[in-house]
Amino acid sequence: MFGLFSKPTEIPAAKDALPGRDAAIATASHHAVNGNPLKGPYPHGMETAMFGLGCFWGAEKMFWNLDGVYVTAVGYAGGATPNPTYEEVCSGRTGHNEVVFVVFDPKKIAFRQLMKAFWEGHNPTQGMRQGNDVGTQYRSGVYVYNDDQLAIAEQTKKEFQKALFDYKYPKITTEIIEAPEFFFAKDYHQQYLHKNPRGYCGLGGTGVRCG
Repeated sequence: MFGLFSKPTEIPAAKDALPGRDAAIATASHHAVNGNPLKGPYPHGMETAMFGLGCFWGAEKMFWNLDGVYVTAVGYAGGATPNPTYEEVCSGRTGHNEVVFVVFDPKKIAFRQLMKAFWEGHNPTQGMRQGNDVGTQYRSGVYVYNDDQLAIAEQTKKEFQKALFDYKYPKITTEIIEAPEFFFAKDYHQQYLHKNPRGYCGLGGTGVRCG
């Protein structure tokens, strides 16, 4: 993470974004913690979710520790540059957000429970930053795959906003949109805090509970 010196706080227009590349960035084949395949195939009945909540290292660890989550991966979404690198995303010139891709078993964990973890796991009122990590790649976002996820995301946002107002927090700045294309980050970033237990991550919640 580039911390307080990451300055871009406006998403560039598509015409101004970096060109990227045709080929995908090489990444790990399997999850370093549970051994499940990052890119599938996934077991029948699994569903997918995608979240941006600041530093993707800590966010990923938060989700892979939830019972019912089959696999997690970190990467980039929401920008204009195809197959971006970490350095390109951190430049603020791709428009991408650092995100966590989550594959989960809805028979074991509901999407609403993932949303609860999302809201409580970061401060969704900070705009283009999360703590000391500043830049468009640290914005809060929920990227939905169907109408049910959209409805739950919007409803829990209302519920959490009320709770935040009670504690004098400002308005939520989270973007809730249809899931854009997900680009896997390289192997080095996958399950980073498992490989580097003392690694930096500025992720932190407000202490306010959702539901």
